[in-house]
Amino acid sequence: MPYIRDSFWRGRQFASLEAMQVAATEWCTEVAGRRSCRPLDGAAPAAVFAAVEAGALQSLPGKAFVLATWSTATVGPDIHAKVGKTIYSVPWRFIGQRVDARETPLVVQIFHKGQLIATHGRKPQGKQTDFGHYPPEKIAFRMRTPTWCRTRATEIGLACAQVIDGLLEVNALFRLRAAQGVLGLADKHGTARLEAACAKAIAVGNPSYRTIKGILVAGAETDPPPPSAGDGGAAAHLHGPSQLFANVIPLPTPNVTLEADTVIADDDRGGPGDDEPGAGMAVLA
Repeated sequence: MPYIRDSFWRGRQFASLEAMQVAATEWCTEVAGRRSCRPLDGAAPAAVFAAVEAGALQSLPGKAFVLATWSTATVGPDIHAKVGKTIYSVPWRFIGQRVDARETPLVVQIFHKGQLIATHGRKPQGKQTDFGHYPPEKIAFRMRTPTWCRTRATEIGLACAQVIDGLLEVNALFRLRAAQGVLGLADKHGTARLEAACAKAIAVGNPSYRTIKGILVAGAETDPPPPSAGDGGAAAHLHGPSQLFANVIPLPTPNVTLEADTVIADDDRGGPGDDEPGAGMAVLA
């Protein structure tokens, strides 16, 4: 570098970049390449290049060189490794392994012991997942769309279909995992028990995943449902006159009969004395 500074740059001024490039090419060919170089035993660099190095040159690569950033990460239990501000998935069998990541402006490549195991489009931040990296059973779970859930529930039974329709009626994507969980209970407990548990959950008024799972774990899907009040806790007058006093227990009617000619004395001032029997009491004819 001192030689280039002193021999080429010192005392020179250039009007443009193009003029500087032309002058540099001429200097390399006519001055620097022809000088006697001590490390080359006095030979000129241009002569050594033509005799030794020119034949070893290779053609330029077809693609331009791309700057890349390398980093190391550990694959987590969720099959993702963090590269920069983004986590990228890798095949599940590499969980817990150390991997090397090569990040370019467009692509992220992940290597394990020098072998390329995953390639993703670069994302500034967030999460990038290739569902093919999950185990087979997890792939099937991830691909269970709302349409698949409704179809599968219909195959199980009417009660199960009613539960799934209720879960997916509003915000289907946010409640999809609950619907998948309900249908997944059939793998462990069977479709018949799941259908019975769904019917039981509907009867008690809480057709949620937690309730259905609890019924199956307890083996209570065949137990009779608890008696219902019939009004859902609402005020009686909201159900019409026939239900207003539906739960009122009638009082017993006294078994007393008065004859038609019975006379009740209402003047106790002129009757028998207060100390006499029958004073102030009814007198029967």
